[in-house]
Amino acid sequence: MKKISIILISIITLFLLTKPAFAFCGFYVAKADKSLYNKASQVVIARNGQRTVLTMANDYQGEMKDFALVVPVPVVLKEDQVNVGDATIIERLDAFSAPRLVEYFDPDPCIVYHIRENFPAAPSASEDRMSQKVSGNSALGVTVEEQFTVGEYDIVILSAKESNGLEIWLRQNGYKIPQGASALLQPYIRQNLKFFVAKVNLKEFAKTGFNSLRPLQMAYESPKFMLPIRLGMINSKGEQDLLVYLLSPKGRIELTNYRTVKVPSDAEIPEFVQQEFSNFYKAMFQKSYTQEGKKVAFLEYAWDMSNCDPCSAEPLNPEELKKAGVFWLNGNQYNSVFISRLHVRYSRTKFPEDLQFQETANQESFQGRYVMRRPFRGELKCSAAQSYKSGVRNRQEQEAQTLAKLTGWDINNIRSKINFIKASPLPWWRNLWN
Repeated sequence: MKKISIILISIITLFLLTKPAFAFCGFYVAKADKSLYNKASQVVIARNGQRTVLTMANDYQGEMKDFALVVPVPVVLKEDQVNVGDATIIERLDAFSAPRLVEYFDPDPCIVYHIRENFPAAPSASEDRMSQKVSGNSALGVTVEEQFTVGEYDIVILSAKESNGLEIWLRQNGYKIPQGASALLQPYIRQNLKFFVAKVNLKEFAKTGFNSLRPLQMAYESPKFMLPIRLGMINSKGEQDLLVYLLSPKGRIELTNYRTVKVPSDAEIPEFVQQEFSNFYKAMFQKSYTQEGKKVAFLEYAWDMSNCDPCSAEPLNPEELKKAGVFWLNGNQYNSVFISRLHVRYSRTKFPEDLQFQETANQESFQGRYVMRRPFRGELKCSAAQSYKSGVRNRQEQEAQTLAKLTGWDINNIRSKINFIKASPLPWWRNLWN
């Protein structure tokens, strides 16, 4: 059980064609959301110009009196700039943007379809109140800029001149932080960043009736567009997953200091994966992560919030978007919100820098989408039946190979789980006449 936490996220889915093309649609059957990962931090960033609303989901486990949250922030925050958010909004963003499994059903190959010119073309393929008022200690070089309580959190905003003094001050005032924190605090002090520090007010927490801590939100203006992740590495000896849901009125929000790679998508995979989608996605992501040298961010979703195709969850409505920090909406114009979902798996050695972002006007849609094609398994009594079965059998073998390539799973084990179409042998005279 984790006893202390410094979180900042850180710290904190037709017609008979040899190679069918699909419209960006299908029947949604499963999704790969945050529940796939045991230790996935989630952050929502709504950004327009120099205005930012940052929402941090706390996945803290342990005694509430031991909770400590230290977040570098670019400005001194006042009480009315901090809010306790709604955890269900982050769950909604996660479900809406999650990579998805979709299915298509083959039509009866014995029925002749007439292609119409207006048939749509197919595109390519988230303790008691402080017993005494904390105060700055000039000998330690720490100044308390602001102090207030919001919801179940007692919060102080600090500035510091040197990291050792800040670490000592935090310990003297009852904040349980890991040893050696000063080395990671120093770069933020050099950048003249302030420190948002929170712990749980146990009396206020008891009044909420919640079993877990709610998200913290902060609104501020700054030209700095970054997400500190290095502090979250203090407690971790291994890799951590971070899901960032980025909301903008313009288009994609992209990283500037790390390469971003689209997660493998639009792959046709065997039917049995529907029952093993969680294991499939985790294996595929790990292999892609390793192949990219473990030092890239993965784009899992990019789309206008007003629609989805296919939908793994309904788009958020204007009221929900407001709760997610979207501050630029007028009335019901929620089509002016573009969501980018980045998945970062990071460690001390592979991500030495905090995440730096920029807004762009790129509105190209993308989703992590994986396709199952259900063969027609009804009775077939036509001359096209044999060629159809042979084609499906070849397709199923290709799906097996694709799955093995994506995940690293054993090809023979994959084949053993596939319900292969049984093609009847060709009549003996067929080779004679042909």
